[in-house]
Amino acid sequence: MLAEAAEPLLSPQDAEARDQVWDVAVRANPALFDGPVVACGGLEWTGPRSLLLSWVRVTYRHYALRRVPGALALPSLFVNVLQPTDDGRVLAARMSPATAAPGRWQLPGGSVEPPQYGAVLDELALAGQAARELAEELGIDTAAQNLKLWVVTRGENGSVGLTYLAPALPEATLRADFTAAAAAERVRGREPELDDIALVRSPDEPAGLAGPHADYLEPIIRRFTGCR
Repeated sequence: MLAEAAEPLLSPQDAEARDQVWDVAVRANPALFDGPVVACGGLEWTGPRSLLLSWVRVTYRHYALRRVPGALALPSLFVNVLQPTDDGRVLAARMSPATAAPGRWQLPGGSVEPPQYGAVLDELALAGQAARELAEELGIDTAAQNLKLWVVTRGENGSVGLTYLAPALPEATLRADFTAAAAAERVRGREPELDDIALVRSPDEPAGLAGPHADYLEPIIRRFTGCR
C-alpha cells in the first residue's frame, strides 16, 4: 500500500544551507537536474507480505540536505529491475560518464517520479515506472503486469529500493536490445544513461567489474542465485 505524506518543514537556515550545497554540486556536475522526484517518508511492514510505504513529493535538491549537519533528509526511493537470462545469469549495467554516478555498476532503474495531476501512485504505477526504465535504458519491452515486486532493499543514506523481477530472456536478445536502445539515444543527440552491460552468474563476479558498485548489487545477486 502507498500513502502520500507532506514534506517536512525546513528552517530558513537549513533551506539556505541546502541551496548552497546544491549550487556547489551543480557547478561541479552540470548534469545534475533539480526535477521532481519521490522520497520515502516511511516504510512499515503491516503483515508478512503487506508493506505500507509513505511517499513525499520533493525535488533532487532535497538530497543536498544530507550534507547539512543536523538537517533531516528523507531517504530516496527508486525502482530497479532484476533481468535474468534464460541460463540463470543476471544483467548488471554501468552508468555512463554523463550521469550523476559515472561508472557505477547497478541494476537498470531509476528514481521514482511523482504522479501527474489526476493520476495516482499505486503498485501498478510503480511497476510501470520500472518497466519504463527497462525500456528506456535497455530497449526491453516488458509489460508492467509481467514485473513482480521481488525484494525491498535499504541502502546508503537509508535509500529504499523496490526491485522487480522480469521474465528471463536469451543473452542475444538482451545484447541486441541494449545496442539498439543506445544507438537510438545517440541518433537523438543524447548520451545513453548506460554504456555497458555484463551478465553475471554469482555474487562474486561483480568484483571483477572495474568501477564502483551500487550497494545493493551483490546482495540481490546472492539472493537470486540462492533461490534457484
